Amino acid sequence: MLADAVINSGDTAWVLISAGLVLFMVPGLAFFYAGLVRGSNVLVMLQQNLVPLGLVSITWIVFGYSFAFSGDLGAGLLGDLKLFGLQDIHTAAAPGFHLIEGAVAVPTLAFVAYQMMFAIITPALITGATANRLKPLGWAVLLVLWSIIVYPPIAHWLFNPEGWLALRGAQDWAGGIVVHASAGAAALAILLVVGKRRGWPNAESVPHSLPLALIGGGILWFGWFGFNAGDGLAADGVAAQALINTHIAAAGGMVVWLVIERYTEGRATAIGGITGAVAGLATVTPCAGYVSTFSALAIGALAGLVCHFALALKTIFKFDDALDVIAVHFVGGILGSLLVGFFGEKAINPIGRDGLLFGGGLGLLGEQALALIVVIAFSFVVTWLIAMGIEKTIGLKLAPEDQVDIDRRQQGMDAYRYNAAFVDAGGAPQTSGFDEGAAPKPEPDLVVAPGVPKHELITVVLESMETEKLRHALVEAGAESIVVSEAHVSAGDSDSINFRGHRNDVVFTERLRVEVLAPADRTQAVLDALNRHSIGRRSGFVQQSAEPLAGSSTPSSGS
Repeated sequence: MLADAVINSGDTAWVLISAGLVLFMVPGLAFFYAGLVRGSNVLVMLQQNLVPLGLVSITWIVFGYSFAFSGDLGAGLLGDLKLFGLQDIHTAAAPGFHLIEGAVAVPTLAFVAYQMMFAIITPALITGATANRLKPLGWAVLLVLWSIIVYPPIAHWLFNPEGWLALRGAQDWAGGIVVHASAGAAALAILLVVGKRRGWPNAESVPHSLPLALIGGGILWFGWFGFNAGDGLAADGVAAQALINTHIAAAGGMVVWLVIERYTEGRATAIGGITGAVAGLATVTPCAGYVSTFSALAIGALAGLVCHFALALKTIFKFDDALDVIAVHFVGGILGSLLVGFFGEKAINPIGRDGLLFGGGLGLLGEQALALIVVIAFSFVVTWLIAMGIEKTIGLKLAPEDQVDIDRRQQGMDAYRYNAAFVDAGGAPQTSGFDEGAAPKPEPDLVVAPGVPKHELITVVLESMETEKLRHALVEAGAESIVVSEAHVSAGDSDSINFRGHRNDVVFTERLRVEVLAPADRTQAVLDALNRHSIGRRSGFVQQSAEPLAGSSTPSSGS
C-alpha cells in the first residue's frame, strides 16, 4: 500500500516542479501557434489552447485519472472507476507507477498532477492543424469527449504497468506514442471532418508575428525539461540523462533544419530553427530516458531531416494542416518511437531494453511498431466518430464566410487593437470595438457651414502607432475629429513570403488608416504629431474639405 511507503521529499519536489514546467508549456504552445497564424486569428488560437486547462483538468480529476491509472478492468485495456473523482486516493492499492524504489515513493497526488498536465497539452497540439476552422462550442465538446474516451485508454495501455502494450514490452518514456502520435492521428481525423480553409491552398497562413512564435517555442523548449526529465518520478541520474538528451536532440534538430533550409531555399530562418528544435523535442520524447547522449544527438538530427521533408506530405496528400502538426509532432512521435527500437540501452536505464544497435534484436522494434499501429488506429477512428457526431449535431466546422476576421466574430475584438475608433475634440471615444452581426456604420459626411474657417482632412496609412500619445498630440495640435480604422493595402506587386518551404503571396497587407479633420492653419502641426507618434508611415495626403468652402486648391502632399 502506498500509505506504508516512505515519501521521498527530493523526488516529490522534482515531480511537482516538472508538473509546473509541463503546465507552462501550454501557454508556450499557445504563443507558438498564435504567432504563426494570421493577425485576425490570434485570440481564437490562444483561447483554443487555453481552454484545455479548464475542461481537461476537470475531466481528468473526475474520469481520466481513474480510467488511466486505477485498477485494471481486465486484459490491460482500461482502468476501473474506483478512483472516480479521486475518491479513496490515499487508500487505493499502489501499482508501480508512483513507486520509486522499494518502499520509497512520491505522493499519489503529485503523480496525479504531473499526469494531468500531459492530458491537457495533448489535445491542445491538435489546434495547430485545424487553425481557423473550429466552432468554439464544438471544440469544447470535442475536448471533453476526447479527454474521457480517447486519451485515458491510450495512457492506460502504455503509461500504466498493467496496460496490455506495456506488458508486451512497448516503451514510451514521455509520450511519443501517447501524446504525439495520438494527437497527430486525431488531427488527421478532425481535418477530414472540417476540411480545408477558405481559399486553400492559395491562401495559406502567413505568420503575423514571428517574435511571438519564437517566444512560444522557447517556452516549449524550457518546459520540455519537465516533460521528459520528470517522467522517471525521481531526481536521479536517469532524470539528468533525460534532461540532457532533451536539450541535445533539440539542438540537433535545429541545426539540421537550418542547414537544409540554407541549401534548399537559399536562407536559414529563425522560424525554421525553432521548428527544427520542436521537431527534435517531439522525436526524443519517447526515447529520452532510454538512450545515451550521443544517441539523442543522432535522434535530433534525424528529426530535423525527416520532419523537414515531411512538410511536403500535406501537398502530396492535399490535406490542410495549417501549422504542420502532422510533419512535426505526428511524424516526429512516430520516428522517435521507432528509434527506441534502435537506440535503446539497458545500461542507461535498467527498466529499458536494448535496441537493435545494441544487441537487442528486433523484438523491441516490433513492439514499438505494434503500439504505434494500435494507438494511431484507435485515436483516428474514435476521434473521427466524435468529430463527425459533433458536426452533425451542434456543428464543429466554421462556414467559409465565418473564417474571415474570426477574432472579431468569436471574441468581439482584435488581438492588438479595436477595429475602429472615432474621437471628438474632447478625446471621448464615440465608437470602439466590434459589434458582431452589426452593419458597418457609415462615416459622417464632412459638412462645413459658410463662414466657418477652412478645414483640411489629413489621411495617413501607418504600420502602428502609440495610441494614447498620438491622440493627445493630435488634439493639442488642433484636431477636431480623429478616425482610426484598419486598412488592407496593396502596393501593386504582391510580396512573397517563404514559410516552412511554402511560398505565400501576400497581396494585401494590414495597416492602420488615420483620418484627422483640422483647421487648415493647423495642418502642419497635425502632420508633425503624426510623424512623432506613428511607426512605418507608408503614405499620406491632405485635402481641403468639401463645398461650401471656397478657394479650393490642389491637394498638397502629406509627406
